[in-house]
Amino acid sequence: MIIEIGHYALVLALATALVVSTVPVIGARRRDAAMMARAPVASLTMLALVFLAFGALTWAYVASDFSLRNVWENSHSLMPLVYKVSGVWGNHEGSMLLWLLILVFFSGLVALFGRNLPDTLRANVLAVQAWIATAVMLFILLTSNPFLRLNPAPAEGQDLNPVLQDPGLAVHPPLLYLGYVGFSVCFSFAGAALID
Repeated sequence: MIIEIGHYALVLALATALVVSTVPVIGARRRDAAMMARAPVASLTMLALVFLAFGALTWAYVASDFSLRNVWENSHSLMPLVYKVSGVWGNHEGSMLLWLLILVFFSGLVALFGRNLPDTLRANVLAVQAWIATAVMLFILLTSNPFLRLNPAPAEGQDLNPVLQDPGLAVHPPLLYLGYVGFSVCFSFAGAALID
């Protein structure tokens, strides 16, 4: 049931991203404060939903839920906890979900700490961030869904790639993504300035 909640949270996050990518831009054009005010709230909602989806996938790894194809392909019940957790992003599907989580995390930071920005700029920045998030979510849901089930569920997983079972490689992807996915905020500010 937790897996389905995570999957539906990701679908709801996509719907929220579609709202954030359109309503604030229209509000900025019309100088409608109520429409622009939707952007921070919806961005934080999107962050919460993606966090829920990522948490559901992480739970599946920690609990060794091999009914999930992603867990079966990249984990094993006897793996140490640190490698079960790092197994979440030790594959394409989970890595994309981590990428999305960091992307919407930076959107949430702009929503929380961008109160001193002009309303139109903040609305447009969050909309551009949502455009990127929409593209990533569509890619995940349509081509790289980490929530696909196996029926019947295997008794044991195939194990994580031995090359990835290293403490340095366990922390490498999150740190790397913080750096280069974080630059999406710079892109969003530039894009918002061009829109405005």
